[in-house]
Amino acid sequence: MTKDKAIHCFTDPSGKDVLLFTLQNSKGTEVMITNYGAIITSFIIRDEDGKTNDIVLGFDRIQDYFSADYLTEYSWFGAAVGRTANRIKGGHFRIDDQEYYLTRNRETSQLHGGDSGFDRKTWEFAGQGDSPQPWLRLNYCSPDGEEGFPGNLDVSILFELNDANELSYTYTAVTDKTTVVNLTHHSYFNLDNGNGTIEDHEIKIHASSLLEQDDDLVATGTILPVANTVFDFRNFTRIGNGLKEIGEYDKSFVVDQQGTNLVAEARSLRSGLQLQIFCNEPVVHFYSGKWIPEVKGKNDIMYGPFSGFCLETHKHPNAVNIPHFPNTILRPGETYHQKTLYKII
Repeated sequence: MTKDKAIHCFTDPSGKDVLLFTLQNSKGTEVMITNYGAIITSFIIRDEDGKTNDIVLGFDRIQDYFSADYLTEYSWFGAAVGRTANRIKGGHFRIDDQEYYLTRNRETSQLHGGDSGFDRKTWEFAGQGDSPQPWLRLNYCSPDGEEGFPGNLDVSILFELNDANELSYTYTAVTDKTTVVNLTHHSYFNLDNGNGTIEDHEIKIHASSLLEQDDDLVATGTILPVANTVFDFRNFTRIGNGLKEIGEYDKSFVVDQQGTNLVAEARSLRSGLQLQIFCNEPVVHFYSGKWIPEVKGKNDIMYGPFSGFCLETHKHPNAVNIPHFPNTILRPGETYHQKTLYKII
């Protein structure tokens, strides 16, 4: 349970220590995580010559996640997202004939848990070790009524890094009152060491359908085929090709096979790296990063639109308002579980 290896960054306004942890495997792959927002700040791959490639966007200093330039057009760089990923229509839902009204951080909806979701909380250190592989556990207790959600929700996230260059995160959560839970993690990937845009990256999503969205990007309940559309990523496709036609990607894809399966892939011909994503959730949300702010990131790289892409794994957005979508309601006595694995080859 020791945190002796953690770097103390600063003390937050509530008096909690903001720490930076490192996981490293035998290949020299290194993942750095802070307990502020459970943010993955770096994911560094080393090649045979010892050259490094940091494949996620972020900042060199944890303090920079609080900068005005970043927060003005906030992008959830590498952060935990909860209580619910994506958008809930109207910031409103009903459970068991009880109405709940959430904070709305978009005009007509709540996005990614509200004004101060899990991404802006200092999580509690719950353990770190090297056996059987490097791991870190963080906990957060979301109080009853936070951002409008019912119930005290106890959440744990376990990060693990193995020698096959697989980084996984596993969420578990329990509640003392019936509530809604649909968690994800929000890393932005750029397999070229964060340089340039991701337009030349190619992605493959193992999905034959996607969720229709209204004008506010909220899932309507209708499922559409991807065939013969710009959203067909069943084979590796250059991201920039579709951007010429539609301007951005911000869509939820319904994966073809349920269970812990390969749900999405991405590759860069420039760096030669390929990312594979495995998950037990039914949706992969592909966001091409159009609204990334122009801020200085790691290694003095200027970020901006399309500097990175997200492949967020979770259940169907707005499911609490759409009865035929998968269940996102958690009741006392039940345990929420979500595991996602990133494999670098």
